[in-house]
Amino acid sequence: MLLNEQAKGQPRRQGGFTIVELIVVIVLIGILSAVALPRFISLTADAHYAAVSGVQGALSSGVALFRATWTAKGHTAAQANVVGFGDGTVDSNAAGYPVGTGGNTVVSTAAHCVEIWDGVLQAGAPNAAAAAGAGVDYVASVAGTTCTYTYQEDTTRLITYASATGAVTATNAAP
Repeated sequence: MLLNEQAKGQPRRQGGFTIVELIVVIVLIGILSAVALPRFISLTADAHYAAVSGVQGALSSGVALFRATWTAKGHTAAQANVVGFGDGTVDSNAAGYPVGTGGNTVVSTAAHCVEIWDGVLQAGAPNAAAAAGAGVDYVASVAGTTCTYTYQEDTTRLITYASATGAVTATNAAP
């Protein structure tokens, strides 16, 4: 039947969108992208905030568990290799807080801060090093007996660990 209609000289009807329909769709996509794009841009800041907050919580919990182990073992002074915590190589100061793994009694170098990080955090945690480099998540530094871990994806975000008191805090502005 279609062949007969075409043979009679009637035009064939084609399907498709009109120019008005296409313009309406383009305008709607533009409005949606104007509303949604700012939210997608802030996802990076949200991710950095969440990453630092999570590590701060993990480090704080690890320090508290270390101190609880030190207390449960009956220690009252600085202790090398607190057995029963992690791999048993983390050392404590006289207050029962971690200070490294090499027989330390006080935090005095960035290397001690890295030892604390590695000894207190569980496997799978982001890594820390005394210097920035490829694959380094946090760079450790020390001032007095306080370790500072600088997040390398956004260096305005820091985690500090005061070995004298066991306090773990962060400079981590919410997005």
